[in-house]
Order: sequence, then structure tokens, then C-alpha cells
Amino acid sequence: MPNNEWSEWFDFNQELLSKIPQVPGVYMMHKNMKILFIGCSENIKKSIDEDKSKECISKASRFRYKEDEYYEKSKNELIENYKKRHEGNFPECMK
Repeated sequence: MPNNEWSEWFDFNQELLSKIPQVPGVYMMHKNMKILFIGCSENIKKSIDEDKSKECISKASRFRYKEDEYYEKSKNELIENYKKRHEGNFPECMK
């Protein structure tokens, strides 16, 4: 049974990245408490590992994730909630 709770915020390092489960879910990345990116994937471990090397996202210092079989729906809800709180704007790395 998937854990439907968010993980704590983790610093980017190889040890922590290696512990991310290979499951469907959603994830967020931030720097200085500013959300840079909201993502989702069938395999969050693989996607976080790939995304962290992208130019904008590589600025992120921390990440968190949540196992979620309805990851696309959850991602869209997270983005809509973000936009409501930030004058209709997307996170910096999603513009």
C-alpha cells in the first residue's frame, strides 16, 4: 500500500537520491524555500535523477516526493494551487 504522505524535504546528495523509491508519484524541488519545479512520473526516482541535471532545476537545493498512483491529477492540482497563491504564475522552472 503506497504511503500517501509527503516525504520530508531532502538535500540533493547521492545517498538520499539513491533512497528514492522507484514508484509512481509527484515531487517538488525548491531553492531558498521557493518552489522551482513540480513534477510527476511513473518512476519518481528516475525522473528526479534526470531533472536535477536540467539547467534551471539544477539550481534546486532540496526536494520532496509523495507516492501517488494518480500522479498526473495530483501534479495538476499542485500547480493550480501554486498559481492561486502566486498571481497565476507557474514555478520558475516551469515557465
